Amino acid sequence: MRFSLSSFLLVALAAESTVASSWFSKAVYNKWHETELERWLSDHNVPYPTPADRKDLENLVKSNWDSKVATPYTDWEPAQLQSYLKAKGTEVKKGSESNKQSLVSQVQGAWHESADTASNSYNSVKDWIFDGWTDSQLKEFLDKNNVPVPQPRKRDTMLATARSNYESIAKKLNQAAHYPGDWLYESWSESDLKEFLDERGVPVPQPSSRDKLIASVRRNSRLAATQLKDNATSASASAKASKESLSDALLDSWSDSKIKEWADSNGIKVPQGSKRNELIALARKHRDTLTGDKVASSASSAFGAATSNAQNQYAKATDDASLKREDAFNEAVGSWSDSRLKAFLDARGVPVPQGGKKDELVKQVRLNRHKAATGWSAWTFDTWTTENLRKWLSTQNNKAAKKSGATRDDLFKQAQDSYARASKSGGSSYASVTSYLASATDAAKDSTFDTWSESELKSYLDSYGVPTYQGSNVNELRAMARRNANYFRYGSSTPQGSVFARLQSGAQWLFDQLKIGVSGGRATASYEGGKAGDAVKEGATSATNRAGEAAQKAGDKVKEEL
Repeated sequence: MRFSLSSFLLVALAAESTVASSWFSKAVYNKWHETELERWLSDHNVPYPTPADRKDLENLVKSNWDSKVATPYTDWEPAQLQSYLKAKGTEVKKGSESNKQSLVSQVQGAWHESADTASNSYNSVKDWIFDGWTDSQLKEFLDKNNVPVPQPRKRDTMLATARSNYESIAKKLNQAAHYPGDWLYESWSESDLKEFLDERGVPVPQPSSRDKLIASVRRNSRLAATQLKDNATSASASAKASKESLSDALLDSWSDSKIKEWADSNGIKVPQGSKRNELIALARKHRDTLTGDKVASSASSAFGAATSNAQNQYAKATDDASLKREDAFNEAVGSWSDSRLKAFLDARGVPVPQGGKKDELVKQVRLNRHKAATGWSAWTFDTWTTENLRKWLSTQNNKAAKKSGATRDDLFKQAQDSYARASKSGGSSYASVTSYLASATDAAKDSTFDTWSESELKSYLDSYGVPTYQGSNVNELRAMARRNANYFRYGSSTPQGSVFARLQSGAQWLFDQLKIGVSGGRATASYEGGKAGDAVKEGATSATNRAGEAAQKAGDKVKEEL
């Protein structure tokens, strides 16, 4: 049969068209409501005509899907790109901190999933949308929607309940559920939304509004869930390694006859004439069977006890510190100057009572103690050193940067004015300012007050109305400045790092304690099988006590700083 070139091309084009049509018909957004398509476009800053028919909206989503879902990092600012690399444990190449193209290339090399995986995740939003929520946010969501939760209210139970009731809640509220609207975050405060973004290194939208905050949280929720899962997997792997370390401790402490006895009881054949290293290798090969042994179970239980004890100790220390910080904050702001109280409210976008008396200002500050400061603002420079302020003003070609006699207060005022002008003009000028702040703020706050002179510290405390007594040394002044600065920036919340970094470092700390305990058990174990389990158990118990003591000390240290 003869087949002309034109016929071949016609068939090929038809096939291609069929495949494309088939893919498009199966795209996850094909079943979305029109309002969901518009919401997705709005969240991702993709302009669309109004009114627009469904086909136009779908085509717009289709043309932007890969860049916004499969490779979202191409739209990120340098600060977020750096934050992602840091969370992945990848060191940013020297000299590329502000080079977006280089940072994008580095993130691309560390990226974790395929385009298909990213797209398929939107087939079931409920499976990941709640992962980044706190326990209290889950509880409020379920209570608000009258969904009972089995007691005790553990996180796993609340997550499962939220997921299983997600569609029914949306239906009850007459809302679409494929790409959820603002209804899902109705119980979240603006502070909650900002904290979610801050903890994940996502820039808070400027100027900020509740709609923009929710859009940013929604846009970054799946990535946050994926990162949380990755870190949980890493923590689980570390836990498994620690348990294997416990098994190694047992094997090293057993006599040859004990290993043979164990192998026989578990149906494992031991070749005649096996040497000790061969016996241990055989036991390790069948390590999983070891979990059924009584001695191994004892060691595993000890590991679990150590983990639980450490977590409980840290939870208690955190709760105690939180309550104490709340009281300390309320007491501190009672003595602040009127100008500082007004500045606290202004930095959070809270209207300042006109002609308000001191008591009214204090009341408003305490009411807004949980509200996060609004991203970048003129108050970002509040704790910057003289050197950092000069560098900043130099980038703005401000003459004050070159004045040798300019005090820190002078430079601070000039920096605030310069920021206000850029913010008002907007556009590239403001973008340049925020880009600089993103790269400079971390460096500026890491050594807050460490290089300040005594006169600068006193002047700073004076802005709060905090008296400095004769005889106060520099360290005392520094501590007072740091304490009030934290209250001003964070309110009664505790300043914290990335949630992922906390998960990783917390897990690593616990496993280090267990490793110490296991090492102690291995060192003291005899080659008698009966004593081996006790030695390992004692080692892990020692780790349990050490974990609790360290957690308590950490909590006490936090309380002292308050």
